[in-house]
Amino acid sequence: MDALVSHGQLSGVGEDGILAIELRDLTVRFESTSTRPLLAVDRASFAVPSGEFVSIVGISGCGKTTILNLLAGLLPEGSEGEIRVLGKSPFAGNPDVAYMLARDSLLPWRTALGNATYGMELRNIEKNEREARAVALLNRVGLGDFVDKYPKALSHGMRQRCALARTFALDSRLLLMDEPFGALDAQTKLQLEEVLMDLWSVERRTVLFVTHDLAEAVALSDRVIVLSARPGTVVADVAIDLPRPRSVRALQQQPHFHELCARLWGLLERAGSDHDS
Repeated sequence: MDALVSHGQLSGVGEDGILAIELRDLTVRFESTSTRPLLAVDRASFAVPSGEFVSIVGISGCGKTTILNLLAGLLPEGSEGEIRVLGKSPFAGNPDVAYMLARDSLLPWRTALGNATYGMELRNIEKNEREARAVALLNRVGLGDFVDKYPKALSHGMRQRCALARTFALDSRLLLMDEPFGALDAQTKLQLEEVLMDLWSVERRTVLFVTHDLAEAVALSDRVIVLSARPGTVVADVAIDLPRPRSVRALQQQPHFHELCARLWGLLERAGSDHDS
């Protein structure tokens, strides 16, 4: 592995002394129509201390979403190796985990406020408390004037803002985010990256963020984990040594930001060529 940084490689813990995520030699196989199972992830190992923002990048089909699904307890079968979430085995419905998907998945019969409170409602949080928290978050993501609007009245970007508020409203210690801004136009994506950085900088919850956008990974993250083509394995763990707090827009003018993006491109290209050979 071309490890550009050892930080987080099955070592290092957060301020509370706990590793939020730990993978050791994770291997994942799926049943297929062929004679042998499909090997999706091959002996992947990495760790994420509490409070870090870490992105995973790699070409389509390399196992990024599979890893998130395992951490969320949604794939209990077909894996080997060790996987821990806050020191425990993953399980579905873990209140310490919130999962934001690429699609907003808003319920069309609920208002923005109703959608932002939905996860808290499932967790039996008292109505006044969940509505107060949701309203505060909707204001922070720029939807304060749209709390009573239904999804059909919201743009794609506004719907993602609502989904972001719903995710943070759960107050979970670990946030899993699977390309949440991938389908947005460039300007809206930048706006929501700024919103996410603002929310994260206040609470510093652990985030594992999947993206195909290397500039996005560099702008948001403390570290970027690079996966090879399928079967995915960790080929690099890159420290993003850009000072915080950060402005996603201002980073576009910094040479070191572009140097880090170019380094990641090189690692991805090399990972692909090594895999092909």
